[in-house]
Amino acid sequence: MIRDAESVSVLCVDDEPGFADLTATYLERYDDQFSVTTATSGPAGLRTLMETDFDCVVSDYEMPEMDGLAFLEAVRADHPDLPFVLFTGEGSESVASDAISAGVSAYVQKGAGTSHYRTLARRVRNAVELVRANARAEEAQTRARVILESSPDAST
Repeated sequence: MIRDAESVSVLCVDDEPGFADLTATYLERYDDQFSVTTATSGPAGLRTLMETDFDCVVSDYEMPEMDGLAFLEAVRADHPDLPFVLFTGEGSESVASDAISAGVSAYVQKGAGTSHYRTLARRVRNAVELVRANARAEEAQTRARVILESSPDAST
């Protein structure tokens, strides 16, 4: 199902509640079509995903109960096409490589200042728009197939 093409619901998971709230505030400030819900652990994020549909997940990497990649794996089990952005202060090449191999939609490193929030907002918007465009293309192909299959054979 394709929701309103403008609005974007985001689940932000970070074990530091203040940082999760700050991320939500900046995302909503940089894109007024964003609506951000926060969770403070991977398991809490999974429970929230069971109760509510989201357009994208933004997750920290270093969390005590379940790190960001384990959380990604759990999310992918039930939501294989849901955009997932890893937003982390753990900026090693090894983490980035592992994240990309695991199938994150984007990887954004936390940093000083606020410019990384703007980058995060763009990456979330781009990931969601890509999924929505693919869904529209699939729907158009399905409609075309139905029309072609229901058309009388032109050769008779």
